[in-house]
Amino acid sequence: MKSAGKSDQTDRILRIYSKLSDGYVVNKAEEAERYHVNERSIQRDIEHIRNFLAEDSERTGTLNTIVFDRIAKGYRLENSYQVRLQNSEILAICKILLDSRAFTKKEMVEMLDKLITCCAPQINQKRVKDLISNEEFHYVEPRHKKKFIGQMWDLGRAINESRYIEVDYYRIKDKQIVHRKLQPVSIMFSEYYFYLTAFIPDENMRKKFDVLNDSFPTIYRIDRIKSLKILEERFHIPYSNRFEEGEFRKRIQFMYGGKLQRVKFRYTGPDIDAILDRLPTAKILAEDNGVYIVSAEVFGTGINMWLRSQGTYVELIQ
Repeated sequence: MKSAGKSDQTDRILRIYSKLSDGYVVNKAEEAERYHVNERSIQRDIEHIRNFLAEDSERTGTLNTIVFDRIAKGYRLENSYQVRLQNSEILAICKILLDSRAFTKKEMVEMLDKLITCCAPQINQKRVKDLISNEEFHYVEPRHKKKFIGQMWDLGRAINESRYIEVDYYRIKDKQIVHRKLQPVSIMFSEYYFYLTAFIPDENMRKKFDVLNDSFPTIYRIDRIKSLKILEERFHIPYSNRFEEGEFRKRIQFMYGGKLQRVKFRYTGPDIDAILDRLPTAKILAEDNGVYIVSAEVFGTGINMWLRSQGTYVELIQ
């Protein structure tokens, strides 16, 4: 076999890469015969292409892999998939994070920098940073100024493993710290704050709450949890009685807990879509010349705050 020069090798690699890109299967023996080289040379060519694809994924965000197909007895290009977010997706996530105002400024800046550095191609990182720089500079952190991401992860572990927790919680209504043993079931976010939803196993303690039904959890703002202890003791909630946070989230406003109820109101404002998006369970019962009769199923008293915030646009019917 004749020795191939560097230019011949480059040409061969490009042709094999083109063949793979077009969906063909590359057989080492056939390619070795075609280019008058041994099979080890073709194997090295394939490794060069593999290395190129891995390095190029850092730039493009798309990963292609060469795999050996035993049935076809050759190498083929595996379907590509996105390993990076698109620039527009990164920008959207950054904007949502900034608008959440859920973290201290230091935490927010660090998270945004990591998100952009890890997910955006280097060539576009400065552009994304420039687009959020003004909002980042004027970012207003929450008044509590508490870092709780580590604690939130611990709560997530307790939820995942169905472990009881004990917390010391700052109760805002009387500015007292209360001790609770809880069955944590979910972490939720709403209007600048993260919340823990949990059941109280102590029946005597539950009598102090408005809601007595076991299917309704109590709600705790995570930044007000002063101390947290995860117990070895586990709890079990039957599958039929499991807490469905998605369904709960549809029916609660401002994370104010309470009994399940149905409200009915008249809406005369300019954008009914904003109402239906705010109240996912809402249904239009009637419409007459831009005046809507709407019914929604909701938990608790938070709905009253929202109704009042709409001013003259909303009139409660029941």
